[in-house]
Amino acid sequence: MTPTIRGRIVSTSSMLDDGVVSITGERIAAVQSFAQWRTAHPDAPEPTFAGIVLPGLVDIHNHGGFGYRFDTVDSAHARAAAQAHHAHGSTTVVAGVVTAAAVDMVAQTAVLRELAEEGVLGGIHLEGPFLSAARCGAQDPQFLRDPDLELTNRLLSAAGGQLRVMTMAPERPGYAAVARRLADHGVVVALGHSDTDYASFRKALRPDGFGGLVTHLANGMPPLHHRGPGPVGASLVAAAAGHAIVELISDGVHVDPGFAALVFATAPGRVALVTDAMQAAGLADGEYQLGPRSVTVRDGVARIANGSIAGGVSTLLRCVARAVHDSGVPLSAAVAAATSTPAAALGLADVGDLRAEYFADVVIVDDRLQLRRVLRRGQWVS
Repeated sequence: MTPTIRGRIVSTSSMLDDGVVSITGERIAAVQSFAQWRTAHPDAPEPTFAGIVLPGLVDIHNHGGFGYRFDTVDSAHARAAAQAHHAHGSTTVVAGVVTAAAVDMVAQTAVLRELAEEGVLGGIHLEGPFLSAARCGAQDPQFLRDPDLELTNRLLSAAGGQLRVMTMAPERPGYAAVARRLADHGVVVALGHSDTDYASFRKALRPDGFGGLVTHLANGMPPLHHRGPGPVGASLVAAAAGHAIVELISDGVHVDPGFAALVFATAPGRVALVTDAMQAAGLADGEYQLGPRSVTVRDGVARIANGSIAGGVSTLLRCVARAVHDSGVPLSAAVAAATSTPAAALGLADVGDLRAEYFADVVIVDDRLQLRRVLRRGQWVS
């Protein structure tokens, strides 16, 4: 049966207090006000008002969840990670590979490529290994290295056109050549896990540099200070000018709700909410894995042995809810930050909005933004 979904529609292209999303196959056929829909379908049964209707969420920084990981060579394991996030509202997931031995990163990338080609994933995000040792966070420092074209070419080959973004520290020798190679292959250059200063980080961002995205703003970089604004300050200036998009993990752990409010106020329309989710996302406290490293989750916070935060345990829908309820971000802005903005950041086609010809990816929530149902590619998945 072809779904017809009625509710309060909140998306970048449509804001309707009472609207209807009509679906044919795996695509959206039309988005109309209920009055328009009734005029066009005078004899059809009236659809039930389902709640708040959002576009399927787009998570461009995700390492797994619900017991499964993307840093794996087990295709079934990675598929399960993607499908679990789909069922919780993130209908487009870009799978993250963390720093590990080069041979492992290449092998994991090749496995994720197959799932991306199948449409299970929205692409691949390589977070490492060209990162700062001083700001490595939970990335394993023994495998960090300077950017080099040989490994970059191996990773590009393994990805087969499915590599959407790669995070690098711009201060590492060899960065410029690798950034250019990635850009030439249509890969978004993200800056992160960096220990450089304001001027150097700003220069590496557009329009002067290759960087168009900032990886989990404020995490994996020096803190913002009034006498040393560093990468955080540079990122906010670039985002406010429309030259960059900043990732933000609004899970109540990675950044304070007040900082999240500051970021949205400073760079409206240039914030991409992400989860940085790892294997423990959606599960209880316990022992888990992120790349080569062991992770302990206690009181809902994932850390490695030295105390560094090791990814997130939230879903993207919960990050949206926190942005709204804890940081005072308007619902429309928070939804855009989890849908159209991240889709635009990576050039992901036909997702992130409710409009005709886009994929029929729909999330239905209640007034508290609690999940009710998820439609992906025209099929109910929860």
